[in-house]
Amino acid sequence: MSVPSGATTYMIFRLQIDKELTSLGDIAATIEKTGGDIVGIDVISSGRTSTVRDITVNVFDQTHSQLIGESLQSLSGVKVIHVSDRTFLVHLGGKIEINSKIPVKNRDDLSRVYTPGVAQICTAIAEEPSKAYLLTIKRNMIAVVSDGTAVLGLGDIGPLAAMPVMEGKAMLFKQFAGVDAFPICLDTKDPDEIVSIIKAIAPAFGGINLEDISSPRCFEIEERLKRELDIPVFHDDQHGTAVVLLAGLLNALKITGKQMSDIKVVVNGIGAAGIACSKMLLAAGVRNLIGVDRYGAINRNTQYDNAHWTEFAQMTNPNLEAGSLSDVIQHADVFIGVSAPNILTVNDVRSMARDPIVFAMANPMPEIDPELAKPYVRVMATGRSDKPNQINNVLCFPGIFRGALDCRASEINEEMKLAAAQAIASVVTDEELNETYIIPSVFNQKVVEKVREAVVEAAYRTGVARKSMRDPNKE
Repeated sequence: MSVPSGATTYMIFRLQIDKELTSLGDIAATIEKTGGDIVGIDVISSGRTSTVRDITVNVFDQTHSQLIGESLQSLSGVKVIHVSDRTFLVHLGGKIEINSKIPVKNRDDLSRVYTPGVAQICTAIAEEPSKAYLLTIKRNMIAVVSDGTAVLGLGDIGPLAAMPVMEGKAMLFKQFAGVDAFPICLDTKDPDEIVSIIKAIAPAFGGINLEDISSPRCFEIEERLKRELDIPVFHDDQHGTAVVLLAGLLNALKITGKQMSDIKVVVNGIGAAGIACSKMLLAAGVRNLIGVDRYGAINRNTQYDNAHWTEFAQMTNPNLEAGSLSDVIQHADVFIGVSAPNILTVNDVRSMARDPIVFAMANPMPEIDPELAKPYVRVMATGRSDKPNQINNVLCFPGIFRGALDCRASEINEEMKLAAAQAIASVVTDEELNETYIIPSVFNQKVVEKVREAVVEAAYRTGVARKSMRDPNKE
């Protein structure tokens, strides 16, 4: 029987089974015949003649799941009670919660955490506002803010639908760096209103993580907030991607023996991530970088309605190359894709310089199938977790914010981002470094600490850290 191919997920089939009519062997054979892979069997209840079991099956998609369910239902003595998607199950009721750090067991406890004792704390902060970092959650709390206009690859799906992503981001902050974070999804697309709301809630937070806000609005929102707030503001879709990309490229260049100042880089997709990646690479020493969008190469001889493209054109494409992606990628050392699936061809890759490096980061489908590119590429990276060299923002944002909070930085500047990229790259030792391992795993425990240390050092070096180095406990 023909079954789909591609990414997989887990589904749980709860079955009522008549023991006299059907065996587990019959059920397993049916699932195997329809292309499913059983990964777990749990007994929910058992009687003399029947049993209820949860059977967890690895399936390709919803259509495949429905096919398996129908096949099981057709078996004599089997009733499909319900089918559950494990991904949906982990989201029931949301993925995060708030817990108290101090138990309230008696009136004395109550009087200290709330009235009347809490008045002393309020007065102390009113007299010296900086004590909010010492006496409230502000010192370790990040707002993860989105308007739902650019969620993953789903586009403008709105603030309610954006919540699961922002909750997930908050989970990752906590798990990887011990940073408390709270999802805030705004029901407005007006940049003025978004800036106003974030400024109004900022007193409760030590930093703002902007997420999944569409371009070009995201540029204005971040730029204004960085000017008007005295806490770090970081648009992860731009800068997180750029930091991890640079980390990977630093190690990829070690493998090819090329220098940052000598390479030709082509960046396809000049939106928020593409511009941020380009600026990061230029800051790291790249001299010849060409940006390409659907209309071709961007250069300073062309007039653009988009002010960000005009600015981009002034700092890139020094040789004023023109034409399509296929035209300008010839003899390029590095391709950076933050665009769309399957826009890079095998012929394009073959026209690149010796030992080409390809970062095809469109998700879920990259700019070129890694298997097609493999014979012609020295180093290949994507945004996918099922391929080597995943460029994943999780390598960046937990450690960057951990460092910024720990030194009470007023901003996250370019030096801090460059330091973070170098720190991520350094986790991969010279002995470990190879074509399929240029970037560490997101579960490598060294990543957050190395990034934190590098970010703190850069913050003090550039004068944006506000906590005393001599007395780290003093706010």
